[in-house]
Amino acid sequence: MPEIIPAIIPKNYEDLKNKIALVRGIVLVAQIDICDGIFAKNRTWPFAESGTDIHFQKILNEEEGLPFWEDIDFELDLMVADAVENFDIYTKLGPRSLIFHLEAVGDLENFRDFLEGIDVYTRDSIDIGIAINPSTPLQHLLPLIASIEFIQCMGNDRISYQGVELDPRVYETIEILRKKYPDIPIAVDIGVNEETAPLLIKAGATKLSIGSAIFNTDDIIGTIDKFRSL
Repeated sequence: MPEIIPAIIPKNYEDLKNKIALVRGIVLVAQIDICDGIFAKNRTWPFAESGTDIHFQKILNEEEGLPFWEDIDFELDLMVADAVENFDIYTKLGPRSLIFHLEAVGDLENFRDFLEGIDVYTRDSIDIGIAINPSTPLQHLLPLIASIEFIQCMGNDRISYQGVELDPRVYETIEILRKKYPDIPIAVDIGVNEETAPLLIKAGATKLSIGSAIFNTDDIIGTIDKFRSL
């Protein structure tokens, strides 16, 4: 059974809170897409509004946590230009896992050194994943596999938006990765729906991050159960 992770692109804190409330108690993990308007063209919480979001600041100050953090874990998809530089800030949000985008991390040798230098305490509490776009050569990812817990294949180069069609090149990418790394979890984000999900699972995907196909339905529980049954 694939792991189904609702993907949230939060316009602001209230939108984030409302969407988490819709899946709280239904799933164990939700993905929060953090987009800075620099690496990713879209801007989401906490970058969506001018100035520093008060809830973001309170979370960093350990005065509160992410909405409903007692009931659900969070995966932060860092579609930002400063993921490495501000790694410590993003860890303060309390994620179960963090996703770096290969196209945003700069020099890959330096990035590998960064991954290898993450302290043991952080490694014990946070899983690290790397996302890769369909157009990015796969060989750029391979030297980093030993330093991460999972891979996320982006379904399209047009990241940070929902309702985008799946690039068919993703199927081959997953098949290659699954053959080379039989045990590593492989997630897919963007373009996952009732038609593409069975093909992605057949190719070797184990995690499906789903946005519009979940949140645009009137029956969120039934929709999630349907994806789980694939």
